[in-house]
Amino acid sequence: MSANRKFRITDARSGAAISVRVITQAEKTELAGFQDEGDVRVVKVRLMASPAGDPSANLELIEFLAGLIGVAPNRVEIVAGAGGREKIVSIEGVSSQQVNEALNVT
Repeated sequence: MSANRKFRITDARSGAAISVRVITQAEKTELAGFQDEGDVRVVKVRLMASPAGDPSANLELIEFLAGLIGVAPNRVEIVAGAGGREKIVSIEGVSSQQVNEALNVT
C-alpha cells in the first residue's frame, strides 16, 4: 500500500470503513491505540498471529473488530490491504459514529 494513501473512519452506503494498521506477534490481541497521519486517524491493532498478510491474521483481525464493535464477523470485511499491515476494513450496517463510540475514539 502506498505511503501516500490516507484513510479515515467514514460512512459508506452500507456501513462504515476504517483504516487499520496491524502489529503482529503480540502477546495478546488488543486495540493498540490510534495514530494520526495528517487529517487521518489510523486504528492500531495488535494481533497474536503472524505475519500480517497471513489468512489467519486477517481472520483474527475480523473476529476481533467484530467483537469490539458488536457485529457478526460476516459483517466485517477487509476491502484493501489483505496482504499487508495497512488495511481498509468495512463494517456493514453501522455508522462511523457507532464505530467511533465502540473504539472509544476521542
